[in-house]
Amino acid sequence: QNVKLIRLIPSEEQLIKKCRKGDRKSQHELYKKFASKMMGVSRRYTKSTEEAEEILSNGFIKVFKNINQYESKGSFEGWIRKIIVNEAINYIRYKKNLFVETEQEWFDYGHEELNEKNDAQEILQLIDELPIGYKTVFNLCAIEGYPHKEVAQLLGISEGTSKSQLSKARNLLQQRISGLNLIHKS
Repeated sequence: QNVKLIRLIPSEEQLIKKCRKGDRKSQHELYKKFASKMMGVSRRYTKSTEEAEEILSNGFIKVFKNINQYESKGSFEGWIRKIIVNEAINYIRYKKNLFVETEQEWFDYGHEELNEKNDAQEILQLIDELPIGYKTVFNLCAIEGYPHKEVAQLLGISEGTSKSQLSKARNLLQQRISGLNLIHKS
């Protein structure tokens, strides 16, 4: 007679309940469940993996510290994402002024190593290289879906500045993508 051992994976609800009680093992399980997705979120707002890891780590500290505030309304992943996005914005604010970099600095990047097989990767790289203010607004509006009013509040800027930064980001991306298409065709 064969006896099979089955490891029961606790539900998200059970993990949350145990995390509220400070259970380290459950915190680790929850971290493992969401870390890679949230690393992707935090990386979109930074220039390096190291910065993204710092945001991720500080974000999860806040998740566990504030887990009692999660009211089981809406997606838990969405709640975590919001904390990570806010942590990324705070990190950017702390490190430097969002709207100081110029477009010219962005145009100094070279892309000779890019190739047609990696169109999506090329676009992600172009977004990653945007000046930090453009990149932040672009990520919040175009990727996360925040309205300009909320972006303005999050970043401490006017709604007009948010719209302008998004427009400039899109224009720069269009110019660079057009440039890449010309390189690929030749």
